[in-house]
Amino acid sequence: MNTPYDTRLPPHLAALKQEIEGYARDYGLDFYETIFEVIDAEDLNEIAAYGGFPTRYPHWSFGMQYEELKKSYDYGLSKIYEMVINNDPCYAYLMRSNHTVDQKLVMSHVYGHCDFFKNNAYFAHTSRKMMDEMANHGARIRSYVEKYGEDEVEAFLDRCMSIDDLIDIHSVAIKRRAPSSRFDFTPEREPPAGDGATRFKSKDYMDEYVNPREVLRAEVEQRKKEQEQLARSFPEQPEKDVLLFLIEHAPLKHWQRDILSIIRDEAYYFMPQGMTKIMNEGWASYWHSTIMTQKALTPSELIDYADHHSGTMAMSRTRLNPYKLGIELFRDIEFRWNTGRFGKEWEECDDLEKKRTWDKQLGLGRQKIFEVRRIHNDITFIDTFLTPEFCVEHKFFTYAFQEQAGQYYIESRDFEKIKQRLLFSLTNFGKPWIYVIDGNYRNRGELLLKHQHSGIDLKLDQANDTLANIQFIWGRPVHLSTIVDGKPTTLSFDGTDHSIKSGGETDDSRRSSTGKTR
Repeated sequence: MNTPYDTRLPPHLAALKQEIEGYARDYGLDFYETIFEVIDAEDLNEIAAYGGFPTRYPHWSFGMQYEELKKSYDYGLSKIYEMVINNDPCYAYLMRSNHTVDQKLVMSHVYGHCDFFKNNAYFAHTSRKMMDEMANHGARIRSYVEKYGEDEVEAFLDRCMSIDDLIDIHSVAIKRRAPSSRFDFTPEREPPAGDGATRFKSKDYMDEYVNPREVLRAEVEQRKKEQEQLARSFPEQPEKDVLLFLIEHAPLKHWQRDILSIIRDEAYYFMPQGMTKIMNEGWASYWHSTIMTQKALTPSELIDYADHHSGTMAMSRTRLNPYKLGIELFRDIEFRWNTGRFGKEWEECDDLEKKRTWDKQLGLGRQKIFEVRRIHNDITFIDTFLTPEFCVEHKFFTYAFQEQAGQYYIESRDFEKIKQRLLFSLTNFGKPWIYVIDGNYRNRGELLLKHQHSGIDLKLDQANDTLANIQFIWGRPVHLSTIVDGKPTTLSFDGTDHSIKSGGETDDSRRSSTGKTR
């Protein structure tokens, strides 16, 4: 989609934008210039299907996403109230059919997001010119389509997009690789002199007895084999960024390598949004609530605002609402730091009545939530600030489905279980950790991956699909070491058949000619 939208707001919306922006800055929010575009519902659904970037490369999955959004809107099941892009300047979209109170709410919410994008540490590495970069990505992929054909390029895109989560989400903050080659020697590890064999000190006439030639020769041969094996084995350390490893080592054509690099770049751009979903939506909701109720709302708009806000905050037993959890945690943090309900004195107090009326009148709440917004992600946010009192007050329990009764019931009220399950679902976005272990497995150029098992087995059908897509890119058999039903297991795909073998090595004992695991 290449339609350039008119960024000139109608006079009443331009005045509204100036008003809401003034309120946001008065509260201390700091954001890039924000450009609002007024578009129809159909256009908004189309942009949403492209992930917010109307100039993104074409792919059939975006069309499917658009159809889902359109039908959901047409049937009155859902409606996109706001969409904002992490960019400099920030771009945000307003639906033309929204009432004035909705436009106020959306603008207030957007300025909260823009402040979060600019100031949260996990967005610091992201490109602030991604709107232009996405357009560049789209142009490059379209040129490949024209040159190599739509079917071939789209088929390869399918493979790449299906594994776009196999990146190292912490690599932007942690340097994984040593700066020097694995063959470099440090002063603490100098290579042996001469032929490399280890010799004991002795008199000349005793040397052939103390250091027998056949023993030295065997040691030299062993060292040579180890060095050759080291030269053949890569990577030196397990590689979490599987996409980077494939880009560097897979036998790809130039255009294929470029497409895989594009998919990886975009995955890293979107990554912080997944890592901060609860915080980001909670922060934006906190500020739209604050701005609307304290500044922007008129008496005649109160009911409409309350209706829309309550719909956004609705909770479900089957699905976590990031808006609700985020806003309530920020409010709780503000309250606790205003009243002094933190620190050693608070933690060690055993008087329940004293704790119930505790108020040190510190007034540090607003300062604290700005600090939290700056340095945390969802996992550290929940781990640091979720409390037993918060879970009781907001009825945060773990639920399970009872098949006989056909309904959900409260499985546990235990705080540690609630917190553990929540953190587990957020770790790596609830997806498995996969590492590259050996790019020359069994000295045959095969690829060995390892699943870091954390108590939950892989879904074998999805694992097989992932192996097939990686194998297509790698060009040689691919193996995945994991645990199934408590036993070490290796899944393999050689380009034709899938196989599964208990233990640390693979064989052909349980192959299926249909490519499915038996």
